[in-house]
Amino acid sequence: MSQYKFKMPDIGEGVVEAEITAWHIKVGDVVKEDAPVADAMTDKATVELTAPVSGTVVSVGCAEGEIMAIGGDLVVFQTSGDVAAPQTISEAKPEPEKQDTKKPIPITDAPKPTPKRVQAPVTLPVKRTGGKPLASPAVRKSALDQDIDLAQVTATGKAGQITHEDLQNFITNGPKQSSNIYTKNTGTTEIKVVGMRRIISERMSASKKHIPHFSYVEAVDMTALEDLRTHLNKTRKDTQPKLTLIPFFMRAMVKGLGLWPQCNATFDDEAGIITQHNGVHIGMAAQTRNGLMVPVIKHVESLDIWQIAAEVLRLGEAAKTGTIAASDLSGGTITLTSLGPLGGIVTTPVINRPEVGILGPNKIVETPVIKSGQITVRKMMNISSSFDHRVVDGLHAAELIGYIKNLLENPATLFMD
Repeated sequence: MSQYKFKMPDIGEGVVEAEITAWHIKVGDVVKEDAPVADAMTDKATVELTAPVSGTVVSVGCAEGEIMAIGGDLVVFQTSGDVAAPQTISEAKPEPEKQDTKKPIPITDAPKPTPKRVQAPVTLPVKRTGGKPLASPAVRKSALDQDIDLAQVTATGKAGQITHEDLQNFITNGPKQSSNIYTKNTGTTEIKVVGMRRIISERMSASKKHIPHFSYVEAVDMTALEDLRTHLNKTRKDTQPKLTLIPFFMRAMVKGLGLWPQCNATFDDEAGIITQHNGVHIGMAAQTRNGLMVPVIKHVESLDIWQIAAEVLRLGEAAKTGTIAASDLSGGTITLTSLGPLGGIVTTPVINRPEVGILGPNKIVETPVIKSGQITVRKMMNISSSFDHRVVDGLHAAELIGYIKNLLENPATLFMD
């Protein structure tokens, strides 16, 4: 028997440390070579680290949410024999950026608290916390392959661990049923704020702390635009993407921001400098499995409605699959956020610092309105918006949103100079 120390590998060009955002093993687990060990997040990517050898986990080098230096002892394994000293990284390294290697633009530029550095390996005891079910990587993979929620499986293994037999019993007999469906549930789940969720938390807090937000809401009659959108989707070419509301809204923003440039700006409040941008680079808030991301569509003023739709589709898919480039996450001058059909009636969106404005269309609702003295049903939508009151006056914000409202209610004007 011998011990093998799995050193934290170099997972990216120029990276000297990474945050361990998730462990897939625990002390005492018997792990096979190439099995998932941990997820490590850098400024550029999140990488799954896999075991270089087979063996029993003796200790792990840090807790979730802590920083591990490259070359530090990540995992110590007890192996059955001697293992060659040189290690190779079994997981694929993220490709280095070809052009723009800048970090993604932060939602705020507030300094980020430095997570605790780890000097020596820490042995974590095996215990049942009442949160994430205990199971070996092999059991977890088998459950994932069969779309089974391990929280529903009754555990009979040591220290409350779910075994292969427990999983097979669940597949055969189903979940254990209680004779009384009205039972008390006193369990709790503790979720440590790490990785992308920690970054989002810090940036949102700093944005609200530093920016004096004010919000403005306007109702828009979308009936004519929805008729146009339906017509264009029915007559579009096979090579053209399906149109949603977003491309029309972005087109209206471009025309409006040309008249109110103070809203298409960034504010370096530490230096006291407001930068108004000639190009319109619209950040598109996108929900992903790792949290909120804001891909940026560059120079929207140079794109037609179909090109905007294609960029929205491309960046949205890249964000959701985790393949988006760092260059596509930087350089925004204003942000558009939308929940689509779930958009509610009114929202108060948080500004993407150092930008000074954010717009959020809400859902379209058929509503009875009075038009020419008659009650008629129209497709109505609210535009919610927030602005930095240090840079944008309330009058100018109202004028901008009113101008966008007029464009959307008369959609032909979107395409006229």
